[in-house]
Amino acid sequence: MTRARLYREVAAYFRQAMPEAKTELHYGSPFQLLVSVILSAQCTDKRINQVTPRLFEDYPTAEAMALSTPEVIYEYIRSVSYPNSKARHLVEMARMLWERHGGEVPQDMEQLTALPGVGRKTANVVLSVVWGEARMAVDTHVFRVSHRLGLVPSSCTTPLSVERMLTRYFTEEEIPAAHHWLILHGRYTCTAARPRCASCGLSALCRSYRG
Repeated sequence: MTRARLYREVAAYFRQAMPEAKTELHYGSPFQLLVSVILSAQCTDKRINQVTPRLFEDYPTAEAMALSTPEVIYEYIRSVSYPNSKARHLVEMARMLWERHGGEVPQDMEQLTALPGVGRKTANVVLSVVWGEARMAVDTHVFRVSHRLGLVPSSCTTPLSVERMLTRYFTEEEIPAAHHWLILHGRYTCTAARPRCASCGLSALCRSYRG
C-alpha cells in the first residue's frame, strides 16, 4: 500500500470512529487554553483539568495573572509536573501578553513562540484549536502512533520531521482533526507500554502490528 493510500484509509477510519475529535482540556478562552497547554507538558490532561478550575476562577485573564507572582501561582499548580518552572513561565507569559498584545493571544506562530514557556507544539495546538488552522502539534502520542501505523518512515526522528510528513499527506481540511485523532488513539488504544491491538480498528493497516 502506498503511503498516500494509507493516509486515506486511516483518515476514513477516524472520521467514522471519532467524528467529534477535540481537545480534552477544559478552557473558556484562548488565554485559558494557552495556560492549559503549557501546564500539560509531560502531564495528563486529566490532572490539568483538576487544577485549572480554581486557577481560572482567580486568574481568568492575562491581566489578572500578570499581576500575580510565580510563588502564588505555584500553590495552584503544585500537583502538576515541573510546577516551579511552569509557574514562572505562566506569570512571565501573562505579563508579555498584557504588555505587548493587550492581553490577547496572538494568532501568529512567531509571536506565540516568543512567549515564555511556549514552543512550537504549544503554538500549533492553540492555532489549531482556537482558529482552526491546519497545524499539526506533535506530542509523544502523535509521534508514537505515526511511527507505529507507518504514517511516517523511521527516518523521521524529530517532532518537526513528523509534523512535516503528516501535514504533507493529511489534507488541509483533515489536519485540525487529525491532531486529535492521533492523540486520542495514542492515549486510549495505541498506548506506549501495552497497546490494545486486539481491539484496534486499524490493526490491518498497522505497520507495527503486521511486523
